[in-house]
Amino acid sequence: MTADREFYMRQALDLAREAALAGEVPVGCVIVRKGEIVGRGRNRREEKQSAASHAEMEAIAQANEVLGSWRLEDCELYVTLEPCPMCAGAILNARVSRVWYGARDGAFGACGGVVNLFMEDFPNRPALVGGILEEECRAVLSEFFSGLRQGRDKLT
Repeated sequence: MTADREFYMRQALDLAREAALAGEVPVGCVIVRKGEIVGRGRNRREEKQSAASHAEMEAIAQANEVLGSWRLEDCELYVTLEPCPMCAGAILNARVSRVWYGARDGAFGACGGVVNLFMEDFPNRPALVGGILEEECRAVLSEFFSGLRQGRDKLT
């Protein structure tokens, strides 16, 4: 079971690294249903100039399309950084059954970093597990922001 969680989080990490190479904050996300990845997403806010183009939003949209439904009740979401309030709201509305995240976000995290929307009295709250490959997830973010501070706009 642990191997599966790490496998899927590594898929999300690959997407985060892809985002970093494109000059985006490196966050990646995959959505899994019955052992199959049905949605992939990475941050594309700069590329699309859209505040809503977070990794989770992109992965949810792809999973909706692949499955032909807005309901993702039997799906699990793996994301490298704790979801923000917007993404947590989308996860709640999509009825995702479980969320696995890597690094905690003390600035915008809505799963415990700042607030925990999944503890509120919403219907269909997902199970939540943090800290999956946390050090690797945090390292990708640290490297990206270190590069920005050194004047690079992209990681190479």
